[in-house]
Amino acid sequence: MEGLRDVEYLPEPSDRRIVSAVDPTVIGFQNEWRSEIMGWAPYEVEPVVRPRRRTFTLPGMVVFALLVSASLLMWQNQWIVVELPLPESEWAFEDTSIRTLQESGLTGEGVRVCMVDTGIDATHEAFSSSQIEFKDLVGTSRVPVDYGAVAHGTLMAGLLLSTSHQSGAAPNASFAMVAALRDNGEGENTGLDSDVADAIRWCQFEFNADIISLSLGGSDDSESTEGGSSSATRQATDAGIYVIAAAGNDGLDDDGDVASPGSVDLAISVGATTRAGTLWSNTSTGSPLDRDGQERQNPHLKPEVVAPGERIISTGEENLWYSSSGTSDATVFVTGALTLILEEQPWLKPQQGGNSSCLIQVKQALVDSLSADAPAQHDSRGGYGQLDANAWYQETRTISAC
Repeated sequence: MEGLRDVEYLPEPSDRRIVSAVDPTVIGFQNEWRSEIMGWAPYEVEPVVRPRRRTFTLPGMVVFALLVSASLLMWQNQWIVVELPLPESEWAFEDTSIRTLQESGLTGEGVRVCMVDTGIDATHEAFSSSQIEFKDLVGTSRVPVDYGAVAHGTLMAGLLLSTSHQSGAAPNASFAMVAALRDNGEGENTGLDSDVADAIRWCQFEFNADIISLSLGGSDDSESTEGGSSSATRQATDAGIYVIAAAGNDGLDDDGDVASPGSVDLAISVGATTRAGTLWSNTSTGSPLDRDGQERQNPHLKPEVVAPGERIISTGEENLWYSSSGTSDATVFVTGALTLILEEQPWLKPQQGGNSSCLIQVKQALVDSLSADAPAQHDSRGGYGQLDANAWYQETRTISAC
């Protein structure tokens, strides 16, 4: 019925199955008038709405195919780029008041921080302005490399040094990375305790570190002798070098104490919290007794402090940004806070041939900044409390010469 293709239909008011073909150019105009002319009054004409079928023509299909092909070509060549906002953990820097200290102009300038981890991917744009000294105890690389699962060392370094997207805690610190851990092939970062010990000694004697940051931990399996990494940590802290170490991620399978070498008396052991400020479920429990069975005393109860450690965004492989959780992340926030404090008060840095007197006073200031009570209240998982960098800084200003 080619002749009826372009007509519309008006149904009979008494029987809508009966329709009349009409010119569609006048459909919808003066319906009441039409009803009277056609003898349907007082009923008003209501035209049947007939959906028009879409027809696909060969030219139309060709145009559609060309549009799809062009879109794919532009996507593959990154001519079409959908910029999604990168995730960030700005809340963690705010909650620890690190940003408050930075607002006064502190950047970590002049403080020497040595990190022992899986290495670092220094090609990430977040490190473009960083001067990184690298020591390889895993392989023989002379340039920075990350041997870890999900570039663990790169993640940790970004929280301290980043200058793009999300600024690190102390981007202008003098920084060294020692690669002492590597991916064991099962997605876990492991290493020899002797390598970690050598790395700590390199930080102390070769790099002359003010702070050694250890986002790692294990257990001293020997009952008769102290592990190498714990021994090296004790040597460093006795000389006044600040060692910040992860409490561990034992969680429900806790072995009864924080990880070594953070379990060393003068080291600062760090547990983890969530964005809500509650304890992260896997943060380790500290023991009231040290390795020798002696009761630990303030300000050295373990862990000493907790900091953000859940879903923390930082630098990753291939110039990307990753998310990670653990006491490793929390450790770097404490390292960053202390770096800013030592920049402002350089007399608190370890001195050549010095001892631990300043270190102990800085640890006491940390406890005092977290505890309103005297004596300080301590929790076996939550330490003396959540890191408050600005409050810690204010407490350290009361320290006399040491």
